[in-house]
Amino acid sequence: MMEEEELEFAEDLEAILHLSPEVQLAIEQALEEAQVAIGQLFGKIKDIKDKAEKSEQMVKEITRDIKQLDHAKRHLTTSITTLNHLHMLAGGVDSLEAMTRKRQYGEVANLLQGVVNVLEHFHKYMGIPQIRQLSERVKAAQSELGTQILADFEETFPAQGSKRTGGPSNVLRDACLVANILDPRIKQEIIKKFIRQHLSEYMVLFQENQDVAWLDKIDRRYAWIKRQLVDYEEKYGRMFPEEWCMTERIAVEFCHITRTELAKVMRTRAKEIEVKLLLFAIQRTTNFEGLLAKRFSGCTLTDGPGLKKSVSSLDSTNPFLEDEAGEDGSEKEDDLDRAKKPKAPDNPFHGIVSKCFEPHLYVYIESQDKNLGEMIDRFVSDFRAQGPPKAGTEDGGAVLPSCADLFVYYKKCMVQCSQLSTGEPMIALTTIFQKYLREYAWKILSGNLPKTSSNSGGLTIKSLLQEKEGFEAAKFTVEELCLICSILSTAEYCLATTQQLEEKLKEKVDKILVERINLTGEMDTFSTVISNSIQLLVQDLDAACDPALTAMSKMPWQSVEHVGDQSPYVTSVIMHIKQNVPIIRDNLASTRKYFTQFCIKYTNSFIPKFINHLFRCKPISMVGAEQLLLDTHSLKTVLLDLPSIGSQVVRKAPASYTKIVVKGMTRAEMILKVVMAPHEPSVVFVDNYIKLLADGNPETFQKTLDMKGLKRSEQSSMLELFRQRLPTPPSGADGGPSLSFSTPTPEQENSRIRKLEKLIKKRL
Repeated sequence: MMEEEELEFAEDLEAILHLSPEVQLAIEQALEEAQVAIGQLFGKIKDIKDKAEKSEQMVKEITRDIKQLDHAKRHLTTSITTLNHLHMLAGGVDSLEAMTRKRQYGEVANLLQGVVNVLEHFHKYMGIPQIRQLSERVKAAQSELGTQILADFEETFPAQGSKRTGGPSNVLRDACLVANILDPRIKQEIIKKFIRQHLSEYMVLFQENQDVAWLDKIDRRYAWIKRQLVDYEEKYGRMFPEEWCMTERIAVEFCHITRTELAKVMRTRAKEIEVKLLLFAIQRTTNFEGLLAKRFSGCTLTDGPGLKKSVSSLDSTNPFLEDEAGEDGSEKEDDLDRAKKPKAPDNPFHGIVSKCFEPHLYVYIESQDKNLGEMIDRFVSDFRAQGPPKAGTEDGGAVLPSCADLFVYYKKCMVQCSQLSTGEPMIALTTIFQKYLREYAWKILSGNLPKTSSNSGGLTIKSLLQEKEGFEAAKFTVEELCLICSILSTAEYCLATTQQLEEKLKEKVDKILVERINLTGEMDTFSTVISNSIQLLVQDLDAACDPALTAMSKMPWQSVEHVGDQSPYVTSVIMHIKQNVPIIRDNLASTRKYFTQFCIKYTNSFIPKFINHLFRCKPISMVGAEQLLLDTHSLKTVLLDLPSIGSQVVRKAPASYTKIVVKGMTRAEMILKVVMAPHEPSVVFVDNYIKLLADGNPETFQKTLDMKGLKRSEQSSMLELFRQRLPTPPSGADGGPSLSFSTPTPEQENSRIRKLEKLIKKRL
């Protein structure tokens, strides 16, 4: 297709090249005409460009004249405006001077602001003598006004005289409006003098040497200022501008004076301060501060004449808005664990007067120290008088009432102290709390735990003789078991509540002191009480089962002729477990995790002891080993059911507990299986022992041989073979007799036990 188009194009081109001369001439003429037309077009374009340049020049000449007219108009307007301002300024200064002499403060207030505003327009013309002269006249008028107004206030409210009985004059009210425009120092001086004169009577009535100045009559101070504020509102409320907040300024200055005077009188009469008197004064003062917060906004606390800066912002909330339900003696366990409420608005007046009491709060702290000491002594005497909780009652295993009373009192003290101060006194109170938490743990909890002969942890000659004779160990009574459980529950409550107390104290105290609040030591003390209580329960049940295990080790297992039901010692162990465990479980119902700990600790104590007594059973015949295996399985079943034994509600034991029982009792079963196995051939016996027990200790192996009744000569060759057959430990491992083999699963062991039971039944 492309080749055809190329051929066709070539033919057309050839035809054009072979045109006639006439056609070629016509083409040349047309080309010349086109060139002439283009030249004419360029000429016209040049003409248009020249005309445009001329028009632009003409426009520039016209606009130049217009700009000159605009500049002239602007200058003329500015000149007229400035002249008008100058006229206004000159007239205003004259009027201002005349009105000042006549004390026409109402007209001066309006005029002065206008004159000051107009004068601002002439700042750039101060180099002109006339303008500078007018400016100086304005300053002189302002100075004269300030002096004159101060003199008028001094005449109306003399410093040494009493207030006039009549209401404020309109002249002074207008003078205050003028003072707003003058130098701020004039306004501050007016406020300072008025407040000083208004509170002069207070300074006289409540001097340090006056009887009403002492703390027991502190109410009279606050009653006096309330009357004065009411009197001020009636007589002078309209004299001062509202934005001056004069009522609040009077109250704030009264607070600062009162704080200074109270601090002075308390330093002088420090020995007369009693805790009730101090708390009375603080309560009345904080109530007054709360009243100020409701009435005023606190906008004047950071400024004003002679007013000290507000007391530094405290993190504590308004004490009167805080929930004080914790002070009610009926509130018990949940008083420290209530949901946090939204933080109340800060009281800007908190501490403005009551800060003066902080150096004397040691009186309050010492009082609380004494009260708590007496409370602990009362708890001790009440406990001795009432005795331990009675078994079968609601009190058995319950938290001791004294514990709740202690923490309710702690809550009351904490709230009360936080209202007084959130600084060092809170740290001192925390130290007192720590002291009596420890005393409660020692005197009430640990001090009332029953004592046992094995409490010391060592073996005595008496205990050894009792064990040798199969003597029945003295057990705790049911009441004593209930008491131990009650002390454990109380310690658990104290542990949790002490942690909450620490959090609350950190919320109340200043942020810079938070790190000094630490009750970890006291929480550890309660944890120790819990641990000791559990250990007592374990030791009691352990001691009760010891005679049965001793009886087991003394039985003639070599002479057992047939396998029967479980042995009497097993029945004895189960009996003691069924007696103790339900009581402990029922009394620890509120602290289930500690009952689980008791079960685990008892199992960890009983199983090794059972295995040790098992090694004492020697020699053992085949039938005797079968009987022991049956007994071991019975004990294993009881231990697996230990957490819910004797309970109508059967709960599955925790997996961690089940694992401990299965592992420990499986080892006992494996020992008996080794004893039942023939010792010939020796290699098979040794390999079977290593496989079943996974124990590379030669002493354990020798104890097993003793149970089989082998002679010493036979044991020597067996021990030598045992050492030879022990697997070589992997490289890099610590040398030692320990081995690690896979332990049979509980399902496999249960299957083996069932087979053994069937075999025993057939023989029976």
